[in-house]
Amino acid sequence: MLLDNKIAVVYGAGGSIGGAAARAFAREGARVFLAGRTRDKLDALAATLPGAEAAQVDALDEAAVDAFTGSVAERAGRIDVSFNAIGIQDVQRPLGKISAAEFLRPIEVATRTQFLTARAAVRHMPTGGGVILMFGGGGPQTQPGLGGLKVALDAMESMRRQFACEYGPAGVRVLTLVTGGIPESLPDGFGPRDEITAAIAEATLLKRAATLADVGNVAAFAASHLAAAMTSATLNISCGTIVDH
Repeated sequence: MLLDNKIAVVYGAGGSIGGAAARAFAREGARVFLAGRTRDKLDALAATLPGAEAAQVDALDEAAVDAFTGSVAERAGRIDVSFNAIGIQDVQRPLGKISAAEFLRPIEVATRTQFLTARAAVRHMPTGGGVILMFGGGGPQTQPGLGGLKVALDAMESMRRQFACEYGPAGVRVLTLVTGGIPESLPDGFGPRDEITAAIAEATLLKRAATLADVGNVAAFAASHLAAAMTSATLNISCGTIVDH
């Protein structure tokens, strides 16, 4: 198995993206610690994963994140993988039609939670190893009506490069999973699902949208020894919506 005996922490595990990664990590042999704000969802997921544990953690709370990672490291001995897949509370409307608070909120949420969770994890990663995974980079392209979302994603990419630069000598790898949209992850009531799914698929080169299974499979690969030479990079699972330069 790709992650046999690895210790993996997943933030936002109660959501569809985080849940997909947690299932893939567990399938590949990792002991998974689930973190999020909705305890019922975390407990339900933990019950399906051998040896998994769940904790209610607000990733915006510095003390809570540090205490959680410290607790995991104390019980498991270390942290090998940290994946942050929390929602960033973006408001998607044209810039001229949103408030400053609505524009700044996803930027503040994304940068704060990614910084806190990555910083906490690297303190407990073994010498010569460890993987930080982020979710949501968007490539160089953008489109109208995204509010502060794209700015937040670009800030995450900058943070990914900075962590990779500073902790690369210690063997820590930092990667971002990039998608063009996962229809299965759309919340209930988020527009006409069939139309959105069709639009996402049409914008791809493969004429299909990426799935939650794709997310889990790539996350497990990225966290494994098979990706040992990869850091400070994006893993593009957009099915060709985002074309790398």
